[in-house]
Amino acid sequence: MLDSGLETQLKAYLAMLRRPIELVASVDATPKSQDLLALLKQIESLSPQVSVSERDDAERSPSFSIGAAGEPARVRFAGIPLGHEFTSLVLALLHVGGHPPKLEPELIAQIQAIEGEHHFETYMSLTCQNCPEVVQALNTMAALNPRISHVTIDGALFQDEVAQRQIMAVPSVFRNGQLFGQGRMGVAEILAKLDVGAAQRSAAALNDKPVYDVLVVGGGPAGAAAALYAARKGIRTGVVAERFGGQTLDTLGIENFVSVIETEGPKFANALEQHVRQYEVDVMNAQRADKLIPGEVVQVQLASGAVLKSRSVILSTGARWREVNVPGEREYRNRGVAYCPHCDGPLFKGKRVAVIGGGNSGVEAAIDLAGIVSQVVLLEFADQLRADAVLVNKLKSLPNVSVHTGALTTEITGDGQKVNGLHYTDRASATAHQVPLEGVFVQIGLVPNTEWLKGTLELSRHGEIIVDAKGQTSLPGVFAAGDVTTVPFKQIIIAAGDGAKAALGAFDHLIRTPVPSAATAA
Repeated sequence: MLDSGLETQLKAYLAMLRRPIELVASVDATPKSQDLLALLKQIESLSPQVSVSERDDAERSPSFSIGAAGEPARVRFAGIPLGHEFTSLVLALLHVGGHPPKLEPELIAQIQAIEGEHHFETYMSLTCQNCPEVVQALNTMAALNPRISHVTIDGALFQDEVAQRQIMAVPSVFRNGQLFGQGRMGVAEILAKLDVGAAQRSAAALNDKPVYDVLVVGGGPAGAAAALYAARKGIRTGVVAERFGGQTLDTLGIENFVSVIETEGPKFANALEQHVRQYEVDVMNAQRADKLIPGEVVQVQLASGAVLKSRSVILSTGARWREVNVPGEREYRNRGVAYCPHCDGPLFKGKRVAVIGGGNSGVEAAIDLAGIVSQVVLLEFADQLRADAVLVNKLKSLPNVSVHTGALTTEITGDGQKVNGLHYTDRASATAHQVPLEGVFVQIGLVPNTEWLKGTLELSRHGEIIVDAKGQTSLPGVFAAGDVTTVPFKQIIIAAGDGAKAALGAFDHLIRTPVPSAATAA
């Protein structure tokens, strides 16, 4: 199952095990079960600390549990965790085997203090780049707390369960049989939902933070570069982010960042955070900014109610998927309406789907989905597709794809539980059309995350923050960088350069501005 390169890497990791672990397989005579058993035997051969056995325990088949020898297993994979989930497998082996997770001591203590019984089930797909973070977080929590258990389920292998539970987006997490959450979640986000007092404790701790010299709001490429450049100046630097990595967490492949030949979005995001943490930067994750309060000392109010203070602020809150804004879109989000074809595409195997958007993202999505689903209908508002010619030519060669340009999407319909169709109008003839289908993938670009800034500083008609050549906004001491600004060409490398520039602009501002009095900073 594993090639020689992966086998060598895994053997090195397994040498870090601190105690014996048992892999118990629930398999049958199907080819997938035999593949799983072969993988487990291969893992067993790489370390004397690993043993494999089979057991008829009425669990999903194929599946296997990972447990410390002599203890009940609390981590299980239903499926073969390769692809994006291979790292999840490696980390589960290490953490159950006693190797300490890379978590802050406060988070570990919070996990270990959780009371009550919590059984989690996560439905994922092996092509989903958002799923591993959730899987790894819950596996780690299960390894640290005996009252927590977790099973990871490959939705493509267990289609009956997916249909029964009406899962149409991954990752989908259930806790004790009830839907707990959907989409990317890390340890901090999961703990915030489990530990009801965590938000209040976190807000109190954040309120006690000293005044920063530079506070970066946002943790994408722009925010990471800004924090790094500010910290290298030897000034007090903080980063507050809803999720470190920003849009790169939702990016499948990155091949145009100079010096990095090829990588995946989540790996790139992790590298951003690790690079920033090499410096004395106060990283505050899983926090959303709600209000900007200008002044000699700028204040940033968070959703938790906490207030952070800084002599200068760099706004790098990025952008998010743009919505079609038609009836049915929000009602059926994650119930047939999706924004990530790589994540959710496998859930629509053999079904009919539409892609809204004829740019590069939309055409790439249609090409990818055509290999999975039975039929793809691509709708583009303009009179012609806007994607690169090579992509358009590939699209036109696919027999199960139909393209409609000049198409205005007017409604996404459903039966109350899930999507069952889409309405659009031909703009040239004004003819209305209804398309029966099971899924709609929206790929029509991005919208800046600036709603919380309206009325505070100057924005463009598109909602972007207007900046000058140094990243300065209309407010003294407030800078901005990346996709949230008016800087053209939304690219990772441009955002990173913008972040560095804004940090240098902020430093230039600081050295020319008197330090505020203690009374002002209080």
